[in-house]
Amino acid sequence: GGHAVWTPRDLASLAREGFMQNAIVYRAVRMIAEAAASVPLFLFEGETEIDTHPLLTLVRQPNQAQVGPDLFEAWYGHLIVAGNSYLEAVAVNGEMRELHVLRPDRMRLVPGPDGWPEAYDYSVAGQTVRFRQDGDGVKPILHMALFHPLNDHYGLSPLEPAASSIDIHNASSSWNKALLDNSACPSG
Repeated sequence: GGHAVWTPRDLASLAREGFMQNAIVYRAVRMIAEAAASVPLFLFEGETEIDTHPLLTLVRQPNQAQVGPDLFEAWYGHLIVAGNSYLEAVAVNGEMRELHVLRPDRMRLVPGPDGWPEAYDYSVAGQTVRFRQDGDGVKPILHMALFHPLNDHYGLSPLEPAASSIDIHNASSSWNKALLDNSACPSG
């Protein structure tokens, strides 16, 4: 009684209270993700621009469910909301065939003896898939993390330092809505 109740600083709570329930956060994340996803990508070999290449084809149509801008919008959206974003490269016979954005709340980094990631575990519906990061060629998981001064592996979500302000905005919006529902008469 009488003490503030703050949103927990975990990804699910930050996503729910920030991105899903706060119009300002939602719009800010969408604007950044959409703008970043709309940046055109070019491929060069030295000074020469390459128009046709398997990588360009893959980026334009990364998988059967998405086109390039959709994939990158999800990639940047996760990065902003979670502070981390994961891209899975699916290869068949050593050739990259698909790219998929994976949810950060389902991913766990497995550090090796040297401290660098040796694998990533992705868990969903009680099943865990391990993506080993060893071997030659393209690694199966690309992990992008925002700067975090106290964590070697995971990024800091921009929503975490803003969580108190988001909570105050959400609470004031709820109070204003309740006031309007009560014919603009304060309770008591």
